[in-house]
Amino acid sequence: MTLQRSQITNLSGDSAIECLMGRMIDYAGLFPPASLSMQQAVASYFSYLRSEYRWVLGRFIVPAQRLAEFESALDATDTVSRCCNLSILLGPDPQADVDHIGQFNARRASLNSGTKVVIESVEGKASNPDEVLRLDAVIPHELLAYFELPLSGRLYESIAGVEDCSRRGLKIRMGGETADKFPASEAVMEFLRFCVSAGLPFKATAGLHHPVRSIHRLTHEPDSASATMHGFLNLFLGAAFLRAGMDDALAFDVLNETLGTAFRFDEEGVWWREHRLSARELFLARRDFAISFGSCSFTEPVDDLRSLHLL
Repeated sequence: MTLQRSQITNLSGDSAIECLMGRMIDYAGLFPPASLSMQQAVASYFSYLRSEYRWVLGRFIVPAQRLAEFESALDATDTVSRCCNLSILLGPDPQADVDHIGQFNARRASLNSGTKVVIESVEGKASNPDEVLRLDAVIPHELLAYFELPLSGRLYESIAGVEDCSRRGLKIRMGGETADKFPASEAVMEFLRFCVSAGLPFKATAGLHHPVRSIHRLTHEPDSASATMHGFLNLFLGAAFLRAGMDDALAFDVLNETLGTAFRFDEEGVWWREHRLSARELFLARRDFAISFGSCSFTEPVDDLRSLHLL
């Protein structure tokens, strides 16, 4: 399945780090551990859209049940006449949520507002192939949809079900507020391999605050437990290398890399140790395969990239 590049960003001719990071971070400030109020999260999103690194910012993530609350916060925020792109999380009643999405779109289209609000995609959970097909039947096909599947059990069958659906992709959960929420690298590798084999795009969520695999506290509390967290450079470069034909064992090593200096960017491409991807290969991977990741913080991943002198 090919996604339209205009829904991600136009990075043709840009440097390798711009090809990789353009519209990469979907802002999930409503969710733990940030857990901001709707007004705070909306205000933060638009402040990031005015920042130097606005090109890194992707969609605003909001649950379908909170669309009315989002709209009220949006109308009370200084948006500076920008476009706000949304990804909607479906709840237990996806049909009702889709109805709310349709009503929201119709209402916003009728407004003479300086801010254009576009619902680009929806995200839903499915535990088996039958649930994938039920969700697909409910979601209008003008919307992109990403299905979050358990990394066990009937994963392959479920992915095969998504493969048969148009404008659909997968979603992988990479962490949480407890150590057991972080999947093993083997499970992540299996997921990526299935995505490559099936030609399915994916996005990620949770646990990807930092560029490179490392140990961090699980929450912002000073006495929080720590755990090894996956890095978003590891995940997205590993996926891009795998898609470009890298051997599985080497791609697995990319996922597990802990040395930030092992990733070296220039205008024409990126090196991981002695292996290279061109900016063009990164562009193609981001265009229709490795789409984005959701994060409750925008500043933390950006600051970490700056500390590595990548931004």
